[in-house]
Amino acid sequence: MTYRVCFVCTGNICRSPMAEIVFRTRVAEAGLDELVEVDSAGTGGWHEGDGADPRTVAVLEDNGYDGGHTARQFRSSWFSRLDLVIALDSGHLGALRRLAPTEEDAEKVRLLRSYDPAAGDDDLDVPDPYYGGVDGFEECLEMVEAASVGLLAAVREDVEGQVA
Repeated sequence: MTYRVCFVCTGNICRSPMAEIVFRTRVAEAGLDELVEVDSAGTGGWHEGDGADPRTVAVLEDNGYDGGHTARQFRSSWFSRLDLVIALDSGHLGALRRLAPTEEDAEKVRLLRSYDPAAGDDDLDVPDPYYGGVDGFEECLEMVEAASVGLLAAVREDVEGQVA
C-alpha cells in the first residue's frame, strides 16, 4: 500500500514544489521510494501548468536537488487518496481544513515546520519568498530541509505501521 504526501502552498511554484523535491529526495535516500508517493499543489490555480519559479529551481540545483515540476491546484476530492497534507503556512492550513470534506480529512492537514523541533511553537510558517530575492528562497530551503528530518521520521513510522 502506497503512503501519499502532498505539500501545499499558494500557487505551487515556490514553497510547495521545493518541499516536494526535497522530501522526495529524503524518501529515496531512506529507501522508502517504493512505499511513499510525494507531490504538491497550490490552494489557488493561478499558475496551473507552469513550472517552478526559476529562483526555486536555481536554489534547488545549487544545493544538489533536481526534479521537474508542473503547478496544479489542490482539489477537495484528493483527500480520500492522501495520507498527509502538508501546509507551508497557517493560511494554507486553514484553507485546507475548510476544504476537507470530513473531520478525518481535516486531521490529515499539518504544518510543515511542526516537524522541526527547533522551530518552536510561535511561528511555524515558511515565509513566501515570491516577492523577494534569492535569499528568501535559500531561507525557505533551510526551513524545508530542517523540517524534512522530522517529517521523514513520522512518515516512516506510519508506513511501518501500515506494513506491520
